[in-house]
Amino acid sequence: MATASTASRITRKIVIAVKKAASRNKGWYDLHMAAASGAIAQRLPLVDLVAEIRDARIPLSSENELLRDFPALSKRIVVMNKIDLADQTQGWMRYFEQQNCIPYGVNSHNKDSVKGLLNFIQAQVRGLCKANHHASETITIMLVGRISAAEKGRLKHATVSPQPGETKDISSFKQYNGVFHAQHLHLQIGSHPNIYLLDTPGILPRMIHDAELCSKLVLTGAIRDGLIEQKELARYFLTILNLSDQYKKWAKFSTNEDRLLSFIEHKVEDSISSKLEMRQKKQHMMDHTEDLIVNDVRGTIFDTISCFDGNIELEEDMIKLMEAELVALREAFRVPQGLGEYVYNRVVSVKLLDLYRTGRLEHYTLDTLPLTLHHPL
Repeated sequence: MATASTASRITRKIVIAVKKAASRNKGWYDLHMAAASGAIAQRLPLVDLVAEIRDARIPLSSENELLRDFPALSKRIVVMNKIDLADQTQGWMRYFEQQNCIPYGVNSHNKDSVKGLLNFIQAQVRGLCKANHHASETITIMLVGRISAAEKGRLKHATVSPQPGETKDISSFKQYNGVFHAQHLHLQIGSHPNIYLLDTPGILPRMIHDAELCSKLVLTGAIRDGLIEQKELARYFLTILNLSDQYKKWAKFSTNEDRLLSFIEHKVEDSISSKLEMRQKKQHMMDHTEDLIVNDVRGTIFDTISCFDGNIELEEDMIKLMEAELVALREAFRVPQGLGEYVYNRVVSVKLLDLYRTGRLEHYTLDTLPLTLHHPL
């Protein structure tokens, strides 16, 4: 049985667990999302442009399906967030351009990057208004997609100098069809014409039938943790990693005698240092411990795959490799002994997923570029 079957089996487990949680009203789609979906659908015909936030790691899987019902909004800005965690971003930029969208990449944890996004939106709107001879003095842009509260805070407080003044929070003043709405964030990001950014709550599809799509949403954190076993998510990630050539880049982190001797020397130096010297070194060691662990994880994965003598094209062998990786990673993550098999697997899985989601292990784009993408001559 091919490795595709291994991934399919894991994704089926994930989607079954998510559906079970949803049936117990513990899923991702609640009354808040249902109300938000209705509000977005009502307001979409009233806005001039949509800026859709997508996850750069899953540029297709994070599409907001509500927008498919509004073909008139085919010209929209696709904002790929978390570009600091993804690769292949330039290829996806070209793809969205060919889909008649305006792409832009942003790291919403960086205030300068957010400021650049707002300036970009201003420039695009003014360009479109000029090209289309738009006579309106006010342009409203709807921000659709998932973005955290912290990221919204950076958006709200970004200074973009909209001539005159700075970005303004006008949530108490925006009006639609004679009714004021204050529950969403409204920002004025430009003038001449006045450009208003209307934020909306992040929503997900009510039902997710595609197992791979569901697995990607869970792996990237779009669907909250706790619905499935962390080990299943870690196995799904390891399947993706093992089928790629990414691990070959980590040969330099392979465990060898020189690294071991270096580690022992540091331990000896610490043991004979005075208390004063220990205090002086403490912060320096803390700064580098995390990097050391990450490199050990990379080296451990490289060594485990390289030494594996099975055929990962076979499901049984792929499972053996993943189990070997999870066991080997216990030492790389400095997991204490005597915790029990279940706790071992959970601790290692959580730590591995954290490295992936924060981009410290490597940058991954999980979606595959469509074959329709053509490169300019």
